[in-house]
Amino acid sequence: MFKAAKQNRIFQDVVQQIEATILSGKLAPGEMLPPERELKDMLQVSRGTLREALRVLEHKGLIEIKLGVGGGAVVQDISYDQVSESLALLIRYQKVSLRHLSEFRVGVEGRVSALAAERATTVDVLRLKLLLEEARQFAEKGTDFQKEFVDVDKRIHLTLAEMTGNPVYVSLHHTVHDNIDQYYESFLSMQEREMNENLADLDQIVAAVEARDTEKARQLAEAHVLRFNHYMENRAA
Repeated sequence: MFKAAKQNRIFQDVVQQIEATILSGKLAPGEMLPPERELKDMLQVSRGTLREALRVLEHKGLIEIKLGVGGGAVVQDISYDQVSESLALLIRYQKVSLRHLSEFRVGVEGRVSALAAERATTVDVLRLKLLLEEARQFAEKGTDFQKEFVDVDKRIHLTLAEMTGNPVYVSLHHTVHDNIDQYYESFLSMQEREMNENLADLDQIVAAVEARDTEKARQLAEAHVLRFNHYMENRAA
């Protein structure tokens, strides 16, 4: 299963070998890695090097180290939450510039809206319209309800992602929209004008999705992201 680690990059090689074995399916979720002594002999590394490598793999979410009698390194099932955690941290701690975030979102939001228009069911459109009406009610109540308005805005974007039927888009949208608040709090002014513009954008996107107009839905979503990113960049300048 494993071979002696390359001595010139021993630590990285141990991590890569075990990771490759798990990702290839040779070790399935719930299975245990060989016992530490056996694994150490296979890889021909010290106990310290092996344990450090296992800690890295546990941090990645690939294994769980169980202590005590019958313990050991157990292979974990890979979830979308684990895969997206690095992106979440980058966004949460503002390690991505507004421009980089905009470039990423323009492509993703545009593609998602186009696919939503292509694949929308009657039930999907009804869900969007109900959310849109909820957003309209908060906008009419004024800026005291901007947080509630932004929350509904997020739910509309997430619903569009779910309509694609693509779990990658769903995971990406959850990651971005669950962690973008730091940028909004710092740079986004959601006063009456912005709320009404946002609502008008969402209204047009939903109409394009209902009409199954994929190209218009894409263009509207891209323009929406670019407009509000421009507002944030101006405030950040």
